[in-house]
Amino acid sequence: MKSKNSSPTFERKPRLRVGLKDVDRETFAAAVNERLGKQRVSIMLDSAVIEFFKAKAGERGYQTMINQSLHQAMHAEQIETVLRRVIREELSHT
Repeated sequence: MKSKNSSPTFERKPRLRVGLKDVDRETFAAAVNERLGKQRVSIMLDSAVIEFFKAKAGERGYQTMINQSLHQAMHAEQIETVLRRVIREELSHT
């Protein structure tokens, strides 16, 4: 009599059903990210930065929070540029 653990086990990739096709998670994620305009990159960050975002993220993805923070920094820089231009223009009229 064989024990339950004696047969080899094979780890299968989780699959998602999309329409009539089965797609593995990596392929599906790549397609979604491409559609959203996202691109996979490799970046070196300080441990303190990663720890900060992981602690702040809780259940959410810390990488998503880093992405959102970068968007906010881009937006803030644009606002700062516009404000500086407006202030220069106003000062030149006085």
